[in-house]
Amino acid sequence: MPFHAPVEDFRFLLEKVIGFSEVTATPRHAEVTPDVTDAILTEAGRMCDGILAPLNRAGDLHPARLENGVVRTSPGYAEGYRAIAEGGWVGMAAGEAHGGMGLPMALVTCVNEMMGGACLALQLNPLMTQAEIEALEAHASPELQALYLPKLISGEWCGTMNLTEPQAGSDVGALRTRAEPDGEGTYRITGQKIYITWADNDFSDNVAHMVLARLPDGAAGTKGISLFLVPKYIPDAEGKPGEVNSLRVVSLEHKLGIHGSPTAVMEYDGAKGWLVGEPHGGMAAMFTMMNTARLGVGSQAVGVAEAATQAALAYAQERRQGRAGGTGAIVEHADVRAMLARMRAETFAARAITLACAKAIDLGRGGDAGAKARAALLTPIAKTFGTETGINVADLGIQVHGGMGFIEETGAAQFLRDARITAIYEGTNGIQAMDLVGRKMMDGGEAAQALIDEIEAGAEAARAEIPDLAEPVWQAAETMREATEWLVAQPMAERFAGAMPYLRAFARLLGAHYHLRAAQAGDGKRRRLAAFYIRRMLPEQAAHIAALRAGPEPVMALDAGDLAP
Repeated sequence: MPFHAPVEDFRFLLEKVIGFSEVTATPRHAEVTPDVTDAILTEAGRMCDGILAPLNRAGDLHPARLENGVVRTSPGYAEGYRAIAEGGWVGMAAGEAHGGMGLPMALVTCVNEMMGGACLALQLNPLMTQAEIEALEAHASPELQALYLPKLISGEWCGTMNLTEPQAGSDVGALRTRAEPDGEGTYRITGQKIYITWADNDFSDNVAHMVLARLPDGAAGTKGISLFLVPKYIPDAEGKPGEVNSLRVVSLEHKLGIHGSPTAVMEYDGAKGWLVGEPHGGMAAMFTMMNTARLGVGSQAVGVAEAATQAALAYAQERRQGRAGGTGAIVEHADVRAMLARMRAETFAARAITLACAKAIDLGRGGDAGAKARAALLTPIAKTFGTETGINVADLGIQVHGGMGFIEETGAAQFLRDARITAIYEGTNGIQAMDLVGRKMMDGGEAAQALIDEIEAGAEAARAEIPDLAEPVWQAAETMREATEWLVAQPMAERFAGAMPYLRAFARLLGAHYHLRAAQAGDGKRRRLAAFYIRRMLPEQAAHIAALRAGPEPVMALDAGDLAP
């Protein structure tokens, strides 16, 4: 079944659910009128449907490959990337000073999700470049900005993130890559990096790598790490790609999914690099990239959930099996319809959370301190819940297809294989949950409680119209309030033990909150979907809270011997 970008759902969420008008009312985004928003969504949807979606299967069947040190991309990817670049979609959020559109992150998130749903493996390329652009805008010298930003924003050059090493995965502070001053104001980078997404391609003029490395006087751990921009080709005096730098793609990984996205082992052998930000301040600069990428990863996984839902629904409406009523198709069976309803309800909830996070980022950039705190709170939830939704919905899609879902020709399995990585990269979901209950609760839970206040107020307002849906949401908010009060009173080790249950409980509440808003603002279809989520899925919050309150003992009492067969 062809993918169809959910443009109408984005319009509805922006206008009726998350309050996008608050963003466009700010001086920063006053020019983003409803007509502009509509045009962007429409044009992006058209590109995704007509150009990117047809490439999804080709990338899976014909992976990127390394030939004599040259990366060869999947059939059609060069043309697909050209459409992205020429449409201005790489530099959507970038500042206008260097050629970007300066669009709100909420609108950027809509477009990125559409591209991820159409062809995740290819969309990873502009996502990495977008993250690099933001880091350079925030931390690079004016000279580096002037040279690199126009090329990255236009899509002529691509960007990457180089963090992981064989011995240093999530423990970034254990990295061994070295940076030696060369006496010319630049540095020589030596070391190996692994799992580098889109480390090279055969369609851009240059690739600018953002590499974490340690200066000779750098302290051990993360405090001694610096960030360097290391191009594939060293720009000449005119800013054009010049001599080849001392780096190479050693190999490409053979992966479970996203076959069209070349994931490489990179070797740097005295490669020339430029410092980005302050010496030993690399983690601050890299986190600028990672936070952008975390929201992007959450939204791209929601895009996969959308694609999987569309495919499963189309199959269920066509497939005849058993004694079904109505049309006779399997969609008439209660079990199949329940799975499809869960897929659609969960996708909507995750999409709303990512857009709410993006809206908070937009308002925070305008100086709203409360919005900044909310964006920080929502980022790990958006990343984790978005990626778990992509995985779980894709898994349900296989089940709806039955035996045909296990057959590669239907494409249902590809959605699950592609989505599976999203819960791992840009900080595993467990790390996201620890961040939520740790750093994001250093305010004593103030930002979380403010969000819960808003949810309760929304439920109170909905009671007159739809009390049967509003009351459970209000009660769930109170449960979350009590759980948050309990959580912040615990020592950090106990918080970490319940981090994932807490995050999932919060996500369930947020999903119910946005479904309730949709029920108020939408038609009967929206209300029926909200009723399904609130009555069938919101009760799962209680199980997550119970796991949270159980504390670390049930987990830590088990030793390795207990886990052996």
